Amino acid sequence: MKNILYLECYSGISGDMTVAALLDLGADEETLLQGLKSLNIDGYKIKISQTSKCGICAKDFNVILEEHHKQHHFHRNIKDINQIISSSNITQNAKEIALKTFKIIAEAEAKVHGKSIEEVHFHEVGAIDSIVDIVAVAICIDNLKIEQVIVSPIYEGHGHVKCQHGIIPVPVPAVVEIAKGENLQLKLTDTEGEMVTPTGAAIVAALKTRNQLPKNYIIEKIGIGAGKKDFPKANILRAYILQAIDNNEDQVILLRCNIDDMTGEELGFALEVIIEEGALDANFTPIFMKKNRPAYELTVICKEEDHTRLKKVIFKYTTTLGIRAIPSTRSIMKRTITNFSSTLGEVKIKEAKYEDITKRTIEYEDAKKIAKEHNLSVGEVFRTIYSELRW
Repeated sequence: MKNILYLECYSGISGDMTVAALLDLGADEETLLQGLKSLNIDGYKIKISQTSKCGICAKDFNVILEEHHKQHHFHRNIKDINQIISSSNITQNAKEIALKTFKIIAEAEAKVHGKSIEEVHFHEVGAIDSIVDIVAVAICIDNLKIEQVIVSPIYEGHGHVKCQHGIIPVPVPAVVEIAKGENLQLKLTDTEGEMVTPTGAAIVAALKTRNQLPKNYIIEKIGIGAGKKDFPKANILRAYILQAIDNNEDQVILLRCNIDDMTGEELGFALEVIIEEGALDANFTPIFMKKNRPAYELTVICKEEDHTRLKKVIFKYTTTLGIRAIPSTRSIMKRTITNFSSTLGEVKIKEAKYEDITKRTIEYEDAKKIAKEHNLSVGEVFRTIYSELRW
């Protein structure tokens, strides 16, 4: 069963809130501190404590800069930050999460300032506290063995906030760029002030694997991370560890488009690529379009987390100009494979179950191989082996 993390961002999200919530969920504090120590950057202390927000008990994660660091802005580019992370002793998975998060921030900052990624010198984002926050999140996610991350709509305030460049609107430009580029769902509220930081938005963008909660699930653990601001509503980030209840159903996306100007060879090649790129299934259906032109409808079934990538594959390898994405619930039979030694040879038996229904079939490729070896038809192989099976 998969460890599913749900982030409830009803009071926005920041790096320190996320670390605190993950620690409250049970991420190992010693593993975190040892991983941060291996970054080999100094000038700060970590304080982990309990606090209260609107009467709710919450974990607080605080990066305290030493006095001489507070008075200087340490400018680092993406290469510097990548070197710090890559040279650390954290796990490879944690490194990949942290590097991906900083790449998202770098791309957003580059667009905001009209520069290349290499030219962007991080200010607040590249400061020690944000490096620590992002790497800490990556360490905790890895330590908790999180496999999927679902994120609620991200609530954001309004108004203006002061930064190094001056007074800028909320949401701040980097957050807007990340939300646009990574398809994050921002929900503007009547709360005055910044609720979503660029670090928080980038963390969500790097971690999110799907948009919807499982149809049926249980909550195993709850973690609450405190923010540093006092809004009328509790400035907390709630994080849940969920386990989906296996009811032989899952959520998929149907991608559909109509094609009337590709050859059979081109269509066949496109289908092969789509399957290789991770589609659960794909097929063409003959249709008639306007003016009675013969054409094909392409239908691709894919996981939620794969549908954005597969849309790009479809656009690249077909001539379609538009794709319909339809959320769908798929009922599936539980499948297992066992080996059976028949008089003709070893074959795999596929067994599928749904409630009180059971189906068993012989693996076709095994039957074909036996048919060639014994100079038999595939039908003869099937009949012989089915007669030997005791069901």
